[in-house]
Amino acid sequence: MKTLLHTCCAPCSIKCIETLREEDIEPVLFWYNPNIHPFMEYRGRKNALVEYARSADAQLILEGEYGLRGFVAELRPPYNDRCGYCYRTRLAHTARFAAEQGYESFSTTLLISPYQDHDMICEIADNAAKKHGVAFLHRDFRSRFRDGQQAARDMGLHMQKYCGCVFSEEERYRRKKKP
Repeated sequence: MKTLLHTCCAPCSIKCIETLREEDIEPVLFWYNPNIHPFMEYRGRKNALVEYARSADAQLILEGEYGLRGFVAELRPPYNDRCGYCYRTRLAHTARFAAEQGYESFSTTLLISPYQDHDMICEIADNAAKKHGVAFLHRDFRSRFRDGQQAARDMGLHMQKYCGCVFSEEERYRRKKKP
């Protein structure tokens, strides 16, 4: 099955790729993440993915550039749907690219994180799949999250400390503050 795997970062991709390969699916990795802030974090995640893709002998397609301004311009206060907007932006772009390039299906490494809204991701991906005429390959990779994070540490890959957007970075620091 020709599958495009939206890839948010190298650590999240490790066990997703491994799982799909165990099913005899060779995913093509797809980097499209205009949400990641700041630029140095964006570059760190992208470079780590390039490095990991080489070591894993995985094909990688890099799409788009650092997109903070465009990403934030579409958000509206009070920012309650920022995750939904983020998922829709990335998964719609992935589904459209997959359909245009003749992939049978697409999936996302976002499905490995226990910190993401799994049900919302699936609903948005299903809608994008229908709109663009390509199948959404749903897999619940969450049971392999910790193993993937440890594998990334063992490989010395860039490890992020927040989801990616400026708001998740803000939340990271707010949680650290003591009342």
